[in-house]
Amino acid sequence: MTYRGLTLLRMDHTLLVILVLFALCYLDNVDSSAYDKIVTHSRIRARNEGPNVCALQQVMGTKKKYFSTCRNWYKGSICGKKAMVLYECCPGYMKLDGMKGCPAVAPIDNVYGTLGVVKASTTQQYADMSKLREEIEGKGSFTMFAPSDDAWELLDPEVRSALIGNVNIELYNALHFHMVNRRLLTKDLKNDMTVTSMYNDQGLYINHYSNGIVTVNCARIIHGNQVATNGVVHVIDRVIRAVGNTIKDVLDVREELSSFNAAAVASGVIEKLGQPGHYTLFAPTNDAFEKLSSGYLERIMGDKAVIAALVNYHLLNSVQCSEAIMAGSVYETAEGSTIEIGCDGDSLTVNGIKMVLKKDIVTSNGVIHLIDKVLVPNSAKEVMELVGESQSMFSDMVSELGLSAAMGPETEYTLLAPLNTAFTDKVMSMDQSLLKVMLENHILKLKVTLGELYNGQLLETLAGKLLRVFIYRTAVCIENACMVRGSKEGSNGALHLMNTLIKPAKTTVYEILVTDGRFKVFLSLMESAGLIELLKQEGSYTVFAPTDDAFDGLSEEDFALLTSDMNALRTILLYHFSNGVFINGGLEGGVTNLLKSIQGNNLQVLSVNNSIHVNSVDVPDNDVMATNGVIHVVKNILYPGDLPVGREDLLILLKKLIKYIQIKFVSGYSYTEIPLTFIKRTITTTTHIVETVPEVTKVTRVIETDPTLTKFTRFIESEPTITRVVVEGEPSITTVTRVIEKEPSITTVTRVIGGESSTRVIEGEPTITKVTRVIGGESSTQVIEGEPTITKVTRVIEQPTITKVTRVIETHSGELDTDGDMKRILDQEVTKVKKLLESEVHILQEEEIKRIVEGGGTRHNVMIEPHIIEGPDFSKITTIHGNPNLIDTESERITKLIQEGGRVAPARRPPAGVRRRSRLVRRHHKPRE
Repeated sequence: MTYRGLTLLRMDHTLLVILVLFALCYLDNVDSSAYDKIVTHSRIRARNEGPNVCALQQVMGTKKKYFSTCRNWYKGSICGKKAMVLYECCPGYMKLDGMKGCPAVAPIDNVYGTLGVVKASTTQQYADMSKLREEIEGKGSFTMFAPSDDAWELLDPEVRSALIGNVNIELYNALHFHMVNRRLLTKDLKNDMTVTSMYNDQGLYINHYSNGIVTVNCARIIHGNQVATNGVVHVIDRVIRAVGNTIKDVLDVREELSSFNAAAVASGVIEKLGQPGHYTLFAPTNDAFEKLSSGYLERIMGDKAVIAALVNYHLLNSVQCSEAIMAGSVYETAEGSTIEIGCDGDSLTVNGIKMVLKKDIVTSNGVIHLIDKVLVPNSAKEVMELVGESQSMFSDMVSELGLSAAMGPETEYTLLAPLNTAFTDKVMSMDQSLLKVMLENHILKLKVTLGELYNGQLLETLAGKLLRVFIYRTAVCIENACMVRGSKEGSNGALHLMNTLIKPAKTTVYEILVTDGRFKVFLSLMESAGLIELLKQEGSYTVFAPTDDAFDGLSEEDFALLTSDMNALRTILLYHFSNGVFINGGLEGGVTNLLKSIQGNNLQVLSVNNSIHVNSVDVPDNDVMATNGVIHVVKNILYPGDLPVGREDLLILLKKLIKYIQIKFVSGYSYTEIPLTFIKRTITTTTHIVETVPEVTKVTRVIETDPTLTKFTRFIESEPTITRVVVEGEPSITTVTRVIEKEPSITTVTRVIGGESSTRVIEGEPTITKVTRVIGGESSTQVIEGEPTITKVTRVIEQPTITKVTRVIETHSGELDTDGDMKRILDQEVTKVKKLLESEVHILQEEEIKRIVEGGGTRHNVMIEPHIIEGPDFSKITTIHGNPNLIDTESERITKLIQEGGRVAPARRPPAGVRRRSRLVRRHHKPRE
């Protein structure tokens, strides 16, 4: 074979080895037979050392050796400690003197003899002492997990002495616990597998990790698959003990874990830890809880969700023995977030911190590692507690300006925390009140997590402002500021880190351009093109606004030419607009971002080092936020590079404006008309208000009821000319019948005036009585008439009653010499009537009435029993009310009587034959209206 052929053959062999190594480096992710594959990997690494040689890594300063993974091999370290490479015979092979590598196969023997082959001499010795030798030399199929000689040295001396002191029972049982009554090779040892030992059927808990580590009750197999005639021997790195307790049981009995146990009970997680499973618990000691901030534990103990998050953050849903951890790896906790478990020499680390006090407390449902620090997840912290060092200035300013008062533990909110670099000297020199308002726009009223944000969303701040959300391919921005990696979710809100201070927009694109003053030409052309509303209307637009400098060199004729072709003008102007808000922070850096313009062609935008270039044109000012978009200022007119011009005069004009590209000329080409469907038409509705005099409609409501009569006595104070008042004539009897819901009540009024008495009963509908008072004098008689008022009185009376009121007016003879006498008499009469009406009424008997009539006016104030009058028909009695013509006659008669001295005609006796039959009637008293 030629030299060239040998060279090619060696290259092919080398390539094959590299390919095999490359393939084996990916075997770490396979749980099944990972140990066997990692051993094969080590064999290939040591191929130059001879046959059946394996390459191992030994941690410097320790006796620990590992069949190493690709990751550790190329790093040259294990658990952060430098590792040196060793070459040893692979399991099952031996060296021969004078020969390279390990060419000999180890002699096969029974389990007892194999213990000597694998250098587990102490276990072999103890087997002989405990009378186990005969069993493991005899018939059967056994798997023995044999502790190495070093493992026995690591055992607690007192425990070891106790075993040796009782070899027939304790030592024998301990060795039996390391045995299984069947052959199990490493390929048969599956992860989370439980096998039954030969001691009281106690369980052995197997874990087979992807890095090739296999553990039995967290003891690592350091030399496996040494086959014997009656089984197999696996050498392990420690002596294992029987396990019967769950994680819950351990927490209950270990005093140093009482604080964590109380938290587990309060959260309800404790029940889970008593059930079958495969868990790893990083249990903080009582001393670890003492290190928590004052009042923290008391605060969260009342919130079951928060305390559950705290407990679950210490729990993994897998068994991670310390010997299986060769480098830092990330694991998901039962709380939902992740922690990094690593190692630092012989110590375990959690999230990069060396905190493990005691490792590998094996239980029937997992393993416990004791740690000296409480792990507090973000979900068990208030939002302000999530703020880190990179946002410390924001946290300090929030406290100094009194904003932290609005962010209590019971209040949900979201912090948009700018990085410290955002607080420049200019910002810090602002007025405190303005700075407070600015920071209020970084506090949202509700809890909003990163996953809940969407494009176009409006977020209300503590100051009442609405902030817009913009979602891009590689960024999430709020107004002019974009988020940086590091969003967190706390118990009462969320924290998002912002690259700069948020400055909410206040005015539209149109108002900003007008106020700025550098865009007069652009605004004029927009007006001429009928596009000015685009700058004013609601929406989300990105505008590359050219300054007046961009139009330098154009004459009036040029402007006239530009505005004469409406399609051309609109094509040029609308190429400066894109739908959507694209700020610098939202553009993907280092690549060309294509933005489709409203005109139709793409804008090519490049973001480099916080600056923007569009179509290779520099953008000196960017991210000018408006309520309806964002403005990027350019000093050149933008024009699509692939859009031709069809008129020479227009081409000459555009060449004056655009010098950064070569504009194509295609004779006869005309611009397509762009429908202005994006312009929102405003419909104005005018409301005319006509003032007139309202028409007033008078509504009269007539309520028909049964009226009652109310008598009014009107006193007129004047110098009277009447010297004597005598009412002459037949007494009138007025019966008032009031119909009140049921039977009417009839009131009979009997007036006896110095003589005979007559009774008039008026039944049926009551009449309205006109009251006439006659005041006479020497020369004239005055008649005062008035209408009575009608008052409805509702009384419920089971039976009709007839009440007779007798008023006796004492007559006087002789002339009244003075006005005072007349007034005195009138006052006495009025007083007598009032007293009679207000007093208890006595029913007069027939003899009493007769005596009163015949007695010439002797006053009695008595009540008589009502009688039903039988005999004459009183309906023929005529009153003034029934005959108005009697008014004058009665007036003249009364005047005459007065002038004659007041003689009164004798009272008329009751007609003959009229009999009164008396019966008692119950009187219903009612206050007078």
